[in-house]
Amino acid sequence: MGKVYQAIDERLREFILAQPVFFVATAPSGDSGHVNVSPKGLRGSLAVLSPLRVAYLDYGGSGAETVAHLRDNGRITVMFCAFDGPPKVLRLHGRGRAVYRTDPECASLLAHFDDPAPGLRAVVDVEVTRVSDSCGFGVPLMSYAGDRDLLPRYWERRTDDEILAYHAQRNASSVDGLPVWDG
Repeated sequence: MGKVYQAIDERLREFILAQPVFFVATAPSGDSGHVNVSPKGLRGSLAVLSPLRVAYLDYGGSGAETVAHLRDNGRITVMFCAFDGPPKVLRLHGRGRAVYRTDPECASLLAHFDDPAPGLRAVVDVEVTRVSDSCGFGVPLMSYAGDRDLLPRYWERRTDDEILAYHAQRNASSVDGLPVWDG
């Protein structure tokens, strides 16, 4: 039986930080457009900032759906699954915003993370409005073998200007045409 929590307590914080992968779900406003679910990984890429606030490092890649949807309406769900140990699924529902790497506020958010990998696009800051869990009985048991190094290796071969150009050119809009950046 699932439970709703008032906030992220120390036990839930430890569970969140122990998960090597989490999932982010967003959707555009209205009844059309594509719902997006993105897997996120790399150890240390998520921080619990307070009992009702989390943030994660958003890297450039194949798309920018999450950032575009957050610009559109701010709705976000972050989900964690226990792939080892006792079965559990934890969801954090809330309102998110992307703080771009070029925004002066980004530096204060980055202070919550150890050594971000190259290629950072933004920090996604989430004000959590609902914390709930469910059993996770159907989630498979899997062993964590480690982080892939492909994303950091891809970005470390590029200059800062090349990274910014990639984000501006290849991550300018969502698959539904929603803008990612100002301008």
